[in-house]
Amino acid sequence: MISVYQCKSTFQNLLRPLVKQLAIWQISPNQVTVSAILLSGLTGLALAQSTQFANPWLPTTQQVLCFMPIALLVRMALNAIDGMLSREHQKTTKLGCILNELGDVLSDSFLYLPFALIAGVSAPSIVGIAILAIASEMVGVLGYEIDHKRHYEGPMGKSDRALVFGVIGLILGFGIETNQWLTFLLVGVIFLQIWTITNRIQGMLQEVEAWE
Repeated sequence: MISVYQCKSTFQNLLRPLVKQLAIWQISPNQVTVSAILLSGLTGLALAQSTQFANPWLPTTQQVLCFMPIALLVRMALNAIDGMLSREHQKTTKLGCILNELGDVLSDSFLYLPFALIAGVSAPSIVGIAILAIASEMVGVLGYEIDHKRHYEGPMGKSDRALVFGVIGLILGFGIETNQWLTFLLVGVIFLQIWTITNRIQGMLQEVEAWE
């Protein structure tokens, strides 16, 4: 199944020199994970604030939306870095496993739910996407219990959602009006998320059947 997740190894190779330096500086994976959550929370808060209050001292909605792709890219980099620090530098902890999974859900909610406050954006679709994002990550985590591994099947995983919302943020940030194209796109994301959840469940069950 085509997914941005397939580019993970290439992305990790680009980040590996930075990861090695962070390990030398004794930066822990948990610190990186918390940084990703804080970045997501602050970006989402800035977007929510900009849609409700006009303040000359704070960024406008369009400015925050133009920044959104950068925030999402940095968040994905931090998500990759914390995992690489854990696995490749023997820094894995039980707390880190909890923070990693919880951080993904919180970051998605912080970044995507504020889009529902933008005029012309379908709020029910955004809320639906946020709920299905939580569901898909929960199903992925259930793999630890069912077949002893985390499931990342696509086609609309964490990385794919980030790409979609980064593009949406950039388009809206450039002032393109929210017409029916955006509603259709969001409905498409919902459909792909349901497909993703189905694929992850099927992946787990197939693994179990192979053992029997």
